Amino acid sequence: MKGICGTAIFITLLPLVVCASPHHSFAAEYDADKPITLKGTITRVDFVNPHSWLYMNVKDANGKLVNWAIEMGPPNGLIRRGVHKDSVPVGLEVTVEGYRAKDGTPTANGMTILLPDGRQLFAASSAPVAQGTEQR
Repeated sequence: MKGICGTAIFITLLPLVVCASPHHSFAAEYDADKPITLKGTITRVDFVNPHSWLYMNVKDANGKLVNWAIEMGPPNGLIRRGVHKDSVPVGLEVTVEGYRAKDGTPTANGMTILLPDGRQLFAASSAPVAQGTEQR
């Protein structure tokens, strides 16, 4: 009976272990020495854990549209700061300030989102500056 119970518990918990993804630090993915300002149109917003994502089309130096992925904080952190999924609807033109990914892909850790009406939203970034641990 013990063997069957142990196996049942293992099988029950296995999906939780497989679904768990490692959480990374800001410094592992992003470069605090490479701030970036992106102006473009929102194409998708994902309020998911552990990080929400904002996707936006930005014209590069040659005029080609590049879809950038902007990592934001967890949904709960955004909601506590007054940012909801409908705060940044698809099609809205915004300016995002953040930090570039170290791997050179069109990915950034977002600090702020400037809306067309002048309101500024905090993206609940994991950057050291956002947490007040570093002065710039």
